[in-house]
Amino acid sequence: MSPIHAAPIHATAVARRGSQGWRGVLLTGPSGAGKSDLALRLMGRGWRLVSDDYCHVWQSGGHLYAHAPETIAGRLEIRGLGIVSAPQRLIARIDLIVACGQTLVERLPEPQRQTVAGVSLSLLALDTRPASAAEIVIRALEDAPDTAPSSALDDV
Repeated sequence: MSPIHAAPIHATAVARRGSQGWRGVLLTGPSGAGKSDLALRLMGRGWRLVSDDYCHVWQSGGHLYAHAPETIAGRLEIRGLGIVSAPQRLIARIDLIVACGQTLVERLPEPQRQTVAGVSLSLLALDTRPASAAEIVIRALEDAPDTAPSSALDDV
């Protein structure tokens, strides 16, 4: 089985284009943690949906990449509204993992990392309830290291 066809993981991925090209965030956490809601807030700030609820992830050139399973591509579940179409980014390089929850997090946490598909990334524990959650993700992505040049996959 090739890495791109690996079983999907329970996560939502969103990406935005910036001065360093397209960079994505993997939103993880249990059902009801606020992953889709946070993705919707980020999309309201110009981000693109990569995948909601489940993502295929793989490593290439030392980077983690994500894309949506075909059956849910371009769809976002909005609690209380249903499943809606959303502007989509087909593939995104993931540069940050956000552990979503609905509990208070440390005010000044020590830096954390998480390894997915053999790639170690910065990990941000985040209470998704405050209005500032989206801005915190944006700031954390800006501060996340970008250690290598983009690849051809970043232009898809």
